[in-house]
Parts: sequence; structure tokens; C-alpha cells
Amino acid sequence: MTGGNTASADAKPSSGPVTDEEVADTVGKFFKAWSAGKADAAANLTNDNAAAAKVLASFAGADITKVRIEQGKAAGATVPFAVSATVTYEGKSKPLAYKSELKVVRGETTGAALVDWEPTVVHPELKEGDTFAVGQADDPQIRIVDRRGKVLTAEKYPSLAPVFDHLMTTYGDKAGGKPGLELWIERADQTAYNTTLVTLAKGEPGKLRTTLSATAQAAAEKAVQSKAKSSVVAIQPSTGEVLAMANQEPGDNVAFMGRLAPGSTMKIVTAATLIDNGVAGPGTSIPCPHTIVYRSQTFGNLPGLKANENATLAENFSRSCNTGFIKGIAHDDLNDNSLTQEAAKFGIGAEWHTGIPSYDGSVPPADTSDRGANAIGQGVVQMSPLNMASIVATVKGGGAFRQPVIVDSSYGVQRATASGITPGTASQLAQMMRTTARYGSGKPAVGHLGGDVGAKTGSAEVAGQSKPNSWFAGFRGDIAVAAVVIEGGRGGESAGPIVARVLGAGY
Repeated sequence: MTGGNTASADAKPSSGPVTDEEVADTVGKFFKAWSAGKADAAANLTNDNAAAAKVLASFAGADITKVRIEQGKAAGATVPFAVSATVTYEGKSKPLAYKSELKVVRGETTGAALVDWEPTVVHPELKEGDTFAVGQADDPQIRIVDRRGKVLTAEKYPSLAPVFDHLMTTYGDKAGGKPGLELWIERADQTAYNTTLVTLAKGEPGKLRTTLSATAQAAAEKAVQSKAKSSVVAIQPSTGEVLAMANQEPGDNVAFMGRLAPGSTMKIVTAATLIDNGVAGPGTSIPCPHTIVYRSQTFGNLPGLKANENATLAENFSRSCNTGFIKGIAHDDLNDNSLTQEAAKFGIGAEWHTGIPSYDGSVPPADTSDRGANAIGQGVVQMSPLNMASIVATVKGGGAFRQPVIVDSSYGVQRATASGITPGTASQLAQMMRTTARYGSGKPAVGHLGGDVGAKTGSAEVAGQSKPNSWFAGFRGDIAVAAVVIEGGRGGESAGPIVARVLGAGY
């Protein structure tokens, strides 16, 4: 720049290129004023004293002291130099050192030799309008951690990216931490990040604690990548804490927000309805015909399932016989509200507060055409993998409903409550699920897993789809998992391997 600012009082107007003597004189005076903290005097030795004064004043006001400027060998009117100083704030001191250069030009109106003003004269990283600042960093860094304190990142666990956004917005102010002390360049461009020059004291990152397990989450992420449009949730039955949640399409959180017919995984609730209302126990005979007509609707079984007139409730459960469950739900001792009332014991339809947006599930009272369909997870029943995993967790957890949560209990999430099912009912359901896993429709997917394993398969036909949605729910030890694969076909074939991988990984 070659503007026309007023030179210092003893400068004499001249013309033509600046001389070596003028360069040395101007630079010497400029460095002396700058190092002494005399911002206005130094600015008056430039050809844009208003802009220079603002930057130099911010330099002096940023607790930068003991400034020493060592001039290098000039190349004509260009002079390199090195700055060394001390930054002190709240009793913390650190050195500041960097190199830059300036150029001396002749003022257009005064003819005086002046420093050609550019922000880089004071620091090579300064841009127009930038200034210096010292103090606390804006906010402490926040790390989202799993149940054991392991840091979770969206890069490693992509399904969690939208979850992190909500957690940070909702609970970031409770994560603790301490901001660091810094000297930085305050950017005039509000879209640009400030640049830290000196860290006087490191901050302490805040920790936003989740109930997730890095081990289970890694398995869930890998599992959903094996099937398009798949989602999975894992819950710890003893606590209701969410161990993992993953979606093959992370932007669409079907795992927590899906509203889908759950297919035959709903038979867990239907079986509980039969048990709790005294209609049938696991050993009660309930025939499994090829087809059955109920309230003008004809229901059949999946292809390949043989009829069995001598079947019991447990056998119908393990083989996933639709017609046997339709016969059960049609019992005279039940009504159109029975399934709704039973589902409510599992917390379905309650106002869940998990820590992030979630769906609570819905089993509306059946009208004259839906009672049978609802019993086998069709009709108007709507569930998410979260809901189904919670139903399994209630069974495996001894009957108590523990509304799932994804954040540490210290964040004050108020869980929904429900009566739960009796320990006796839970025990009978768990045993039927164990039979299904070892000998029934769940065996191909989870039969190879060791330990205490239970399962229920499901497939849900959806209008307009060429294949049904694949569902699978199961437990192993203190883990309950449910998965869905949109248009995945039979439950054991698509959703089953996803659940098996998560159950096998543990937490």
C-alpha cells in the first residue's frame, strides 16, 4: 500500500525510491515504538495508520510483553525480522516467537519513508481486520464417551453422527471440562476459525457420558453394513441401558424412530397375553392348521411350515406358527383391548425419554378386522428395533420394564414407567425363546452361540414391497438385541445374522 498518512515530525519529504538510510531510520523507529507498546507512534510510521493502530493496539493489549525485534539483513527496501516476546495471563507465561518482514515505501502525499502496511507486518498469519486476543478459549472441548470412558467418534461409528448432534445440543452444558488459556488471532471473517498462537494452559475436555459400549457399537456398525436398509439396537436387560444402535443409512434413524409392523417378533407380547389371561401356557395344546379364517380374514403360515394339529403354544412360538396364535388370540376370554393392555406392561405406548428422539411403539385396541393381524405383528401394530429390543430385555430381565436410555443417569432423564410382567410370565417366555434359538426358527442364526441364548424370528409383509421386512429379536446373557432389514425377507435369513453378530461380540 502507498497511501498518504502523516509521517513522524522529523521526517523530511522527498521523492524517488527510498534510500538505505531512510529504510534503516524508519525501520529502527518503527521497531522501537512497537516493542515499547506505543501503538499510535508505530502506526504513524506506516502508510495506513488507522488499520495499523488497531492491530498494534491489540498486540499491546494482549498481555504480550518483553518484546524484542531483531532485524535481519535488508534486501533493498525489504527488511526481514524476528520477534520474540512473553505472553502472560492469569499467572501463566509462555514465550512467543515468529518471523516476518516488511517493506519501506515513500508516502504518496508526504514523501516520507513509511512502512508499507499489511497485517502480515505484525504477524505472518494476520489477515485484514484480524486482531490479537488473550484469555479463555470459547468453550472446552467435549468428548462423547462410552460406558467405560472410551471416546466415541462419528468417524469410527458413523451411525452415531446424528445422535452426537442431539446429545451435544441437549447435554453439552452438563459435560463439564475447563477451557484452556490462549493467545489467538481473532478472525474478522466470522466464518473462519480463530488461530491459536500460544497455549498458556491446556483445557480439560468435558466428557458427555453415554451408556453405549464401544465393543457392541463396533459390532453393530459392522453388522448393518452387511445388509442394505438394516437397523439394530442392543440393550442391557438388567439396567435398560442402550449398548449399541446402528443404521446402515445413518441419516434415517430407523433403530430408534422406525414405525414398522414387527411381524412375528410381536408373538412375544401375544404369548404373554395368553399366559397372563389364563388362556394358555407353554404346554397348552393350540393346533397349527395350514390356514384359519378369523373375522372374515384368512391367515396362513410361511411357506414350508407344516401344519400340526397337536402343537402346543411353545411349539407354535418356536416354529412361528401364525394360525396357532390367531386361534389363541380369538379365545373368548380375550377382547379387542387385551393385546393393547399387555403391550402396555412392556411400556409400549408410554412416553419414553431415552436421551434422544425415539418412538414408543403402538398397539392400538383392535377393531373387528385387526385383532388377528395385530397378534402376529401385522395390522396396526407399529414398533421400532428399540421397542422390540426393550420387549426382549423385559423378558430376560425377569419381567421388570426398564425404559431404555442412552445417556448416563446423572443427566436427569426421567424414564417412563410401566408395570412390567410377572417373573413367572417372563420365565415362561424366556424358556420359549431359548427353545426357538436352539431348536426352532432361530437356530440357523444364533444356534451356534454359547451361553444362555433366546430368539424370536419375524417377517412383516408391507403393501407395495416385493419382499417382507425381516425381523429378529434375541438375548444372550445380559444383552437383548433386535434388528430389522427392510425388504429383507425371512427374519432368520437377513436380520438374524445381524443380531447374532452383536450378541456374539458382547459388551
